[in-house]
Amino acid sequence: MDGNMIWSGGLSLILGMVAFFLKEKSNDLKRIEILLNRTREEIAKGYVTNDELNKITEHIDQRFNKLEGKIDQLLQQGAK
Repeated sequence: MDGNMIWSGGLSLILGMVAFFLKEKSNDLKRIEILLNRTREEIAKGYVTNDELNKITEHIDQRFNKLEGKIDQLLQQGAK
């Protein structure tokens, strides 16, 4: 065998290994991107929408208003 043929074979082997490595890393990157997107979707499911937040705060406000009214009644009865 002459040196040129060995050199070409060695370079082909090295380039083949580099291509395989890059392909594997590309596949891993795609898998991680998919997992990241799924994680983002799952996290977003736990968020409260503005409508839900407004409904909850309105409910809490109503409860506090009732509580304030009862405290006012107790204070008026105690003052008499």
